[in-house]
Amino acid sequence: MSRVLLIEDDPAVRRGIVFGLNRNGHETEAVGTGEDGLEALEAIRPDLVLLDLMLPGMSGLEVCRRVRETSQVPLVILSARGDDIDIVIGLEAGADDYVVKPASAAVIEARMRAVLRRVAPAQDGAAPATGLSRAGELEIDRDALIVRKRGTDVTLAPSELKLLLFLSAAPGRTFNRQQLLEDIWEHSYYGDARLVDACVMRLRSKIEDDPRRPVYIQTVRGFGYRFGPLPA
Repeated sequence: MSRVLLIEDDPAVRRGIVFGLNRNGHETEAVGTGEDGLEALEAIRPDLVLLDLMLPGMSGLEVCRRVRETSQVPLVILSARGDDIDIVIGLEAGADDYVVKPASAAVIEARMRAVLRRVAPAQDGAAPATGLSRAGELEIDRDALIVRKRGTDVTLAPSELKLLLFLSAAPGRTFNRQQLLEDIWEHSYYGDARLVDACVMRLRSKIEDDPRRPVYIQTVRGFGYRFGPLPA
């Protein structure tokens, strides 16, 4: 059972999602505004946040940015169809995934479970390597799930950490976006490359000296991404 914070202003949609979550064994706190959502985040310390983008007052995008200032809690965006630009901005602001509304309880549950599994990426087989890896000034402790740069801990969101663990487990090997979607986001369909690109952008901003000239997360044009080779 997970503790879920739902931030959704439509009462009917809110009731429907809460019913589905509770039926699947989750403990759900539901609020209707971004301001109330931020207060609830501090009060209940949820395992995951479901966040509607179209909120009265403080927008969902602003809520996402504020959440990421203080927390790396898994966060899934809820978006109406046609909000592609907002989805991309939300992903760049730190969301781990998104669900397009209207969506069934089964779809929401599947996305939530996939995101929650990323909180403990070493246990799901995506990055089987263990121990300590070093590449330049970057240190990756796969057992403790800690990343350091120049001896200082780097705070990564679940998707960012899993992407780094996955790529660095096979240094020098290139993965296309569809492979990464299937292995990290567990999406088996096409059309979500923006999830990968947004996560790469956020990860680079945290581990690269110059994200425009990445050393660790390298782009292979027209194909995908690879991790710079680790020393023998």
